[in-house]
Amino acid sequence: MSKVIRVFVEKKPGFDVAAQQMRKDLVENLGLKNLEELRLINRYDVEGLSREDFVRARDQIFSEPNVDNVYEETYPVPEGFGIFAMEYLPGQYDQRADSAAQCVQLLTQGERPQVVTARVVAVKGKLSKGDFDKIKSYMVNPVESRLASLEKPEDLNLRAEVPANVARVTGFIVWDEKKLQEYYGSMGFAMSWEDLCFVRDYFKKDEKRDPSVTELRVIDTYWSDHCRHTTFSTRLKKIDVQKSAVSKSIEEAVKLYFNTRKEVYGDRNKTVSLMDMACIGAKALKKRGLIPDLDESEEINACSIEVPVTIDGKTEQWLVQFKNETHNHPTEIEPFGGAATCLGGAIRDPLSGRAYVYQAMRVTGSGDPRTPFEKTLHGKLPTRKITTGAAQGYSSYGNQIGLATGQVQELYDPGYVAKRMEIGAVIGASPKKNVVREEPQAGDVIVLLGGSTGRDGIGGATGSSKAHTEESVEECGAEVQKGNPPTERKLQRMFRRPEVSTLIKRCNDFGAGGVSVAIGELAPGLKIDLDKVPKKYEGLDGTELAISESQERMAVVLAPVNVDAFIKAAGEENLNAKIVAVVTEEPRLQMFWRGDEIVNITRAFLDTNGVTQETDVEICAPKGGDDLSKVKANAYREIVPQEFCGKPLSEAFTENLSRLNVCSQKGLSERFDSSIGAATVLMPFAGKFQLTPEEAMAAKLPVEGETDDATAMGYGYIPGISEFSPFHGAAWAVVESLSKLCAIGADPLKARLTFQEYFGRMTADAKRWGKPTAALLGALTAQLKLGLPSIGGKDSMSGTFEDLDVPPTLVSFAVAMTKASKTISAALQGAGHKLVLILLPQDSETGLLPNFNGIQKVYQTVHQMMEKGEVLSASVVKEGGAAASVAKAAFGNKIGVRFAKEAEDETLLFRPHSGDLILELKENVPLPQGAILLGETTEEPVIELQGQKMEIDSLISRWMGTLEKIFPSHANEQPVQFTVPLFIKRNQKTLAIKAAKPRIFIPVFPGTNCEYDSAKAFRRAGGDPRVLVVKNLSASGIEETIRKMEQMIDESQIIMLPGGFSGGDEPDGSGKFIATTFRNPRIAEAVSRLLEQRDGLILGICNGFQALIKLGLVPYGKIVEPSEKAPTLTFNTLGRHVSRMVYTRVASVKSPWLSGVEAGDLFTIPVSHGEGRFVASDAVMKQLIENGQIATQYVTPCGIPSGDIEWNPNGSDCAVEGITSPDGRVFGKMGHSERRGENLYQNVPGEKDQKLFESGVKYFG
Repeated sequence: MSKVIRVFVEKKPGFDVAAQQMRKDLVENLGLKNLEELRLINRYDVEGLSREDFVRARDQIFSEPNVDNVYEETYPVPEGFGIFAMEYLPGQYDQRADSAAQCVQLLTQGERPQVVTARVVAVKGKLSKGDFDKIKSYMVNPVESRLASLEKPEDLNLRAEVPANVARVTGFIVWDEKKLQEYYGSMGFAMSWEDLCFVRDYFKKDEKRDPSVTELRVIDTYWSDHCRHTTFSTRLKKIDVQKSAVSKSIEEAVKLYFNTRKEVYGDRNKTVSLMDMACIGAKALKKRGLIPDLDESEEINACSIEVPVTIDGKTEQWLVQFKNETHNHPTEIEPFGGAATCLGGAIRDPLSGRAYVYQAMRVTGSGDPRTPFEKTLHGKLPTRKITTGAAQGYSSYGNQIGLATGQVQELYDPGYVAKRMEIGAVIGASPKKNVVREEPQAGDVIVLLGGSTGRDGIGGATGSSKAHTEESVEECGAEVQKGNPPTERKLQRMFRRPEVSTLIKRCNDFGAGGVSVAIGELAPGLKIDLDKVPKKYEGLDGTELAISESQERMAVVLAPVNVDAFIKAAGEENLNAKIVAVVTEEPRLQMFWRGDEIVNITRAFLDTNGVTQETDVEICAPKGGDDLSKVKANAYREIVPQEFCGKPLSEAFTENLSRLNVCSQKGLSERFDSSIGAATVLMPFAGKFQLTPEEAMAAKLPVEGETDDATAMGYGYIPGISEFSPFHGAAWAVVESLSKLCAIGADPLKARLTFQEYFGRMTADAKRWGKPTAALLGALTAQLKLGLPSIGGKDSMSGTFEDLDVPPTLVSFAVAMTKASKTISAALQGAGHKLVLILLPQDSETGLLPNFNGIQKVYQTVHQMMEKGEVLSASVVKEGGAAASVAKAAFGNKIGVRFAKEAEDETLLFRPHSGDLILELKENVPLPQGAILLGETTEEPVIELQGQKMEIDSLISRWMGTLEKIFPSHANEQPVQFTVPLFIKRNQKTLAIKAAKPRIFIPVFPGTNCEYDSAKAFRRAGGDPRVLVVKNLSASGIEETIRKMEQMIDESQIIMLPGGFSGGDEPDGSGKFIATTFRNPRIAEAVSRLLEQRDGLILGICNGFQALIKLGLVPYGKIVEPSEKAPTLTFNTLGRHVSRMVYTRVASVKSPWLSGVEAGDLFTIPVSHGEGRFVASDAVMKQLIENGQIATQYVTPCGIPSGDIEWNPNGSDCAVEGITSPDGRVFGKMGHSERRGENLYQNVPGEKDQKLFESGVKYFG
């Protein structure tokens, strides 16, 4: 008899948003017009629960009675439906199953049960077998998942065989060339044939023994291009430049490079390489004393600068760290996991440097996502599936970990069909005093902190270092890492504690290479015990433990005296920490498994990085050869798109906005939380209508008090310019990134740079090497001429599929310190202002390169004007030309523009003249020297060009339509069923117990991410917040948590349930971790005492509101059993996460939480959620209205409640944003009122402080 209990859970009609979206996707992208109906069912197999506990879990965790239909053991397949099921491959991380098991353990307080999930798909329609198979192949990515059996298993035990001992490669050191070649061909190494010969010679001459298989895999990983940048380290023997009209500029750059080498190295013999070209600029500028803020150490984690930060009037030294990371190959083959771990990896680099990461930027490259499914290259996923899956993965990870994403941009180019580009760039900071860096000493201990090890990511470093073919892609499943953002959030919390961070001598994150690299790099001599490495499951052998790239792990070096304190702190943060290695005197890397020494290699050999390869380089001439006029005719930056040549300007203006690289990406960007952390200065979209994309991102540093100090980051790169000439493309990429900083009010001449290089696989062809060489020479020229260094970067040199290559890519990221109060938006600010275009100077010889001296002067002039308040808004020319930049600037506030006569020029308007600046000048400010008058802003919401008037609303429609089917921004309007009159009667109840400084209890569940913002808001209001991290790694940890939670509630006057993604909003629903814990009888009784005996208050925001409504605390004021008739919060009608500012009105002041405002007051509040749609029956809604329990509503800017998705971001009934208990003391709302501070979100108008926290604290005074 089976030990497994099976349950099927299906959303009820009206709540089945995911199923409706899936059907729409299949109809539109597979052309299955006969697909009439699709049903999506979650299947849970559970083992280890009593029948009684299962029933409780079924009704509270696996399902919710008001939104789900539940079927035990069998799903009644309706007549006419075909059915199949999908599940993750064994060993792949399943967040739904993991969260379900954790949540059930919180319910039972016993041992954690086993849970396995699958998604069941039922389809109906006139579908052939071919159609059915097409659906299955579209939905099942064999890299990470498979079709699941419809039969129930007898048990859920993973049957892991005891792995064999690690084999020795017998005879390896005496094999002849033929035998070695056979072995090389059979192992799929990333290392070269020459490397393997070098390895054989090392073992023969130095070790005098055969290697183990693990040693060969470790060496292959250690020397991979991903880990050791072997392509970038290849020796360039000779650099030839093909003669052309622009070759002199490139030859001068080559000369500049060699002269700079002489300045930096003198007579030292250093290898000429791409890596040297990438680093020499910073080395030279440092030697000249031009990088005084550079923070240097032996511990290389991320770009790091030292900056002064003024907090509450007191200045202290901070380290600002930034990093760009790519996961191109993993995202190409498994979009969700690849993109998620791209961000996770980017975060862990500054995090391992003890920085708290607080803002991210995402820049990606894709083929056209509108490409029909039938045109997908064999061996590839559909482009649409890659781009949407990657967006879901990256946003899911960032949203869960609590990282504000300040800018999202996808670049479209046919070359990225070869392989997607997925870049995450992040910024972190920490007080300098919190970072201790010391040399590891013999006897020091290595502690592995965080997640456990599985088979995910095995071979990731070597896999991403290989060129890819149709066959190799099918064999890459194990190379894909899976992210677990709640665990990484815990790491962030732990490293933010100064008493912990100051214990760490050195730290490395687990990225490429796993244990072998993450621990292997920490010290020259190491003895690693692989038996102590925590495992996700049994059956892993020594080699797998050594190279698995399972995520969310850190390796830290500690003095022995500090180990106990560190491990204790890890337990307090609900993290595992294990001693796995010690530092040794002898510089050798040793690994032991089951008592067998399976690795013993000298550090000197490992550090050779293998055989240094050599190549010649030939930089090809751009199209046009020796004829400068022909070259200019092909120079992408200088030419008007062919389809606009000779067209009426107004017609071209409209069409330009719908081009793929110009059109709106708001539906993509809004998936990413942009306000978490209460530090965002500029929301991604500006203006009253939030339709103007900002040029760069800016955020205040993550300090405890108030500061005006902020970081700004901008990127630069246009594929078309680099395809014309990688040299020119890179130079202009640097300039574009600096212009974007300039446009938001930062000083670009104080920037620091980091580059992302991405090119096709290098071969013996010297011309292929010419592309990255030319790009790096262009970037080097920009650095040295501007005096601005690139102090870091990342290269990815495997952008090839069969005979397709990615476009030559060098993305420049520029970072500068700035002031939040001085930040400027791209949105036009009012009527009657002059708009001017400032063309960046170009070299006099060819007119194709930046004139760096002239550009410096432009930046100085513009920055000075901004400092004086003479510039009201600023934007940068890029794809779409000045025309697109002006239009987007107009959209945010729907301010019109009348173009001047001198601007009626197609070249001026439409060429992608990257880096040029467009300024909106304050009244009576004279035009800067050399500026071109583009026109004047007007009250009438039209763009007037050559006498033709174009309605702004019509232009917005064209701009937003292109990608609407890929990244939707529109959903059906929800009618506002009832009028909600203003409720002005306040709660006048006299308190039983008063408190001068009320205590606020804030629980932190796995996945909670708003606890810092919430505690800070209460502290600022005069409260005393007390935070408790929920421990659930064991039954004893849960028992300890329940006991402590009960005690803290009894000692508090307020409970604050903060936002986040408790349990990753799984299983298939938000707030379940919180609600399950609060249903514990001891906690429920403590809550009852707080409300009924001490007149306490409860506030739940976002995830906290979701928990309150599941518990019944709103609207009923007490914890009640789940009911079919209860109101709920469910998935947004858009079917995706939404992050933006919303306008809300106070509909009722019954609640003490709203005692500081008046009924009818309007506020602009950030939201960020995927399940915020309030749904209630008419009867419940009428009662809430009558009782004054509808506290806040989504409204238009003029205060009218709305069901339009533009104003009501989730489609809530009656535009409800927040509701209260009958007496108003329990308040739940979706808008993040805790995310507040000076100069935040200043590009969206409105009052942003609802005084909730002051009101809550004042209630007890």
